[in-house]
Amino acid sequence: MDKSNSNNIGYFQQNIFKYIHHKDKKDTNWNVPKKGFDIVNEQEKIYVEMKNKHNTMNSSSSQKTYMRMLNKINNTPKATCMLVEVIAKNSQNIPWKISLDGEPISDNRIRRVSIYKFYEIVTGEKEAFKQLVETLPQVIDDVLKEIGRNGINNIVFEELKEIDKNILKSLYLLSFKKYEGFSNLNI
Repeated sequence: MDKSNSNNIGYFQQNIFKYIHHKDKKDTNWNVPKKGFDIVNEQEKIYVEMKNKHNTMNSSSSQKTYMRMLNKINNTPKATCMLVEVIAKNSQNIPWKISLDGEPISDNRIRRVSIYKFYEIVTGEKEAFKQLVETLPQVIDDVLKEIGRNGINNIVFEELKEIDKNILKSLYLLSFKKYEGFSNLNI
């Protein structure tokens, strides 16, 4: 169940950008290619690998992803590559630093970005992700009413209820409590 939930969150986060516009631009230029990077903006030369959580890659996987990004920035003038983490430890947009054969390497064009900061890049709005999160409870309530509250019953909900009676609030508290602006969520 947890893996299915993670995959669904990842699918949602990856595909929503096709429909989001920057506040200063007419068209969205984000797409999900069939292979390669998870999300791409060819116009701005931004290439994104998205991960659900900050700790989902082992060192070998991190190195492989970093090397692929290094290859992209070396072969594509003005390219920026980003490792975007849906659930990161903090709001961030920093150079991604790794260790390769014991040697630290980094390049400013390869970034480690929280989903909060990525939404800001995509939309031009500082609190775009927070606004999305604040809208989701109503959407989820609408969906739950449609399928009936008793239609979903699993251990995940029970564990969330231990954090707070409001399941949605539990999700936010658990996942985003260290993000900028999230200390005063209106839920």
